Amino acid sequence: MREGLRNKGKLNQDEQWELQEHGHHHHHHPHHKSAQTFRRGRAVAFLEKLKGNQATLQRQLNDPAFDAIKSVISGELKATESIMDAFIQMFQLHDHTADEISADLRSGKGGENKGSEQS
Repeated sequence: MREGLRNKGKLNQDEQWELQEHGHHHHHHPHHKSAQTFRRGRAVAFLEKLKGNQATLQRQLNDPAFDAIKSVISGELKATESIMDAFIQMFQLHDHTADEISADLRSGKGGENKGSEQS
C-alpha cells in the first residue's frame, strides 16, 4: 500500500516502455524531432567554429611571422583536426556538410600530411 502511494503519479521504467511500445509516445514525437534538430544545428554550428579555428591555424602555419612557433601551431592544428573528426563521428554528422568539412580537413594540409609528424 505504501509502495503504491509513493509511486502514485510516477511511472517506472517498465510502465514507460509499455506506453512507448503501444504507440502512446506520439504526442511527444514532434517536440523530440524539433529538439533533435536544434541539437544537430548546435553541433553543426560548433563544427563550423572549429573549422574557422582550423583555417586560422593553417594561415598562421603558412605565415613566416610565426616560424618561431611553427611546431606549436602544427600541434594545435592536428589537435583541432582530431577533435573535428571525433565530433563528426560522435554526432553522426556524415551528411554533405560533414563531407565538405572533412574535405577541407584533408585539403587544409594537402591531405597526405594529415597523419605525418612534419612541422
